[in-house]
Amino acid sequence: MSEPLTPPEHKAPQPDSTRTGPGRLLIAVYGLFALSATARALVQIATEFSHAPVAYVLSAFAAVIYIVATVTLANGSPTARRIAVLSCSVEFIGVLAVGTWSLMDKATFPDATVWSGYGSGYGYVPLVLPVFGLLWLRRWNKRASTRQNKRASTRQATVPAAGEAAEVGARDPGEGVS
Repeated sequence: MSEPLTPPEHKAPQPDSTRTGPGRLLIAVYGLFALSATARALVQIATEFSHAPVAYVLSAFAAVIYIVATVTLANGSPTARRIAVLSCSVEFIGVLAVGTWSLMDKATFPDATVWSGYGSGYGYVPLVLPVFGLLWLRRWNKRASTRQNKRASTRQATVPAAGEAAEVGARDPGEGVS
């Protein structure tokens, strides 16, 4: 008789994944910003682009950065984490640059972007989000390198060096002879 079919088990996030613990919240917030910035940019570009083209293009750029950050944080692989570090860094520099520019040159920004005024229209979340993202990624990069070092030292301890294998069984020919 055949075994009853059981539903496939859901694969839990790996312990070295950015999708665990507070990383889930970080990914959710990035996802929300990716969705809202994309929708905002698309509507603004489609309906009133000539009113504030610089602001709307910068909103679209911010949306792309949020999408990349969301996808790479959710992926959590070593390569994805490197890309996430880059996207969070670009985001932080962008918030600082656009925030300063929007305060210094109000004529260029008749409408706000996600990053205008350092994200003041969004409760300054765009200013602090990349900082939290970078701190979270730093934690995981340290954790991953620690695990890698432990694995390497464990392998070295259990695998004898090339010359050691021959020496273990070798005896001095004069040994044991009286």
